[in-house]
Amino acid sequence: MRFSKRLDQLQPYLFVEISRKIAEKKARGEEVISFGIGDPDIPTPPHIVERLIKASRDPVNHRYPETNGLPELRHAISHWYEARFGVRLDPEKEVLPLIGAKEGIGHVALCFLDQGDVALVPDPGYPVYHVGTMFAGGEPYYLPLHEENGWLPDLESVPEEVRQKAKVIWLNYPNNPTGAVAHLGFFERVVAFARRYDIAVLHDAPYTEVSYDGYSPVSFLQTPGAKEVGIEFHSLSKSYNMTGWRIGMAVGNAAMINALFKVKSNLDSGIPQAIQHAGIEALTAPRESVMEHNRIYQQRRDLVLEALTKLGLRATSPRAGLYIWARVPLGYSSAQFAAALLDEKGIVVTPGSSYGRQGEGFVRLSLTLPDSDVEKAVARLSGWQVPPVTNG
Repeated sequence: MRFSKRLDQLQPYLFVEISRKIAEKKARGEEVISFGIGDPDIPTPPHIVERLIKASRDPVNHRYPETNGLPELRHAISHWYEARFGVRLDPEKEVLPLIGAKEGIGHVALCFLDQGDVALVPDPGYPVYHVGTMFAGGEPYYLPLHEENGWLPDLESVPEEVRQKAKVIWLNYPNNPTGAVAHLGFFERVVAFARRYDIAVLHDAPYTEVSYDGYSPVSFLQTPGAKEVGIEFHSLSKSYNMTGWRIGMAVGNAAMINALFKVKSNLDSGIPQAIQHAGIEALTAPRESVMEHNRIYQQRRDLVLEALTKLGLRATSPRAGLYIWARVPLGYSSAQFAAALLDEKGIVVTPGSSYGRQGEGFVRLSLTLPDSDVEKAVARLSGWQVPPVTNG
């Protein structure tokens, strides 16, 4: 049996490996506290679940859905974007529901990249950006993100020959894994860059609704000219704790949305309609649940940051997103420090190197675990002396 060569280029998906290590510890009877995966522990709000239950009993929703979703869902997405960001979208041409944002992110490279085409990909960054590029036959050119630049890519550093070959650029703010945020001035530079070199902008924005200290993240589409050059991916997973239901959206440039629709219509049959009704409920109901979730995450953020500071680790307090990005102790690699935490304290964190070469020297901690586990982890870390690194 012969498999495709592209499988040889795939590493095990990051969180599969983390889950395997956790399972091994638990099989030995050890309690493991995981800051690894960004999967909200807080349940989906009850009013959304009730709408889902009601819709699931309607036989109309038992049949194949349409790839482009219910008109009511597309209108709800359009209205939500206008209310939240002041961005007007044509629900017929500029909105496409997705089976979770990850699905659209994985498929969109097929719309733009032919063999050998270049995608500008952030490093560190969400692994699906470069994996989708590889599946489409493209080549990633990595944009290094550095702390001294606010974890924003330096577009001027991209060589001219690369700019000429690039077909797409991936961006993600609020950022995973660094927690960085972007401002409209940066996005204005992105729009100018994209126009000059005919590059499609793909902005991944699932964390705009998870924010702290009164901060309100912006949308790329708020930038003048953004819809001429790009689309934005969004999701209900993080905002409404709906990771398991798989519902998101791509919005923006009509031609780009239509291209993604063409790919999807040949590969999937859309979101189950009962889940679409749950999405409509989430987008049209009051935002009290989102605000309450953010209050909980902010409290966890502050507890974890305090514990890391006492250990002597440096981490910037994120203004948005679900993650803390912390520098590992001197002498450690990301993987070595993550292994030490797991072995000595039964605490799982994600090595920054899992997100790219520029992530080396950091670890990522997710805030999506119960308060009781956060408190246990803080207690375990209290007074811990980080052992000297061993290279043997």
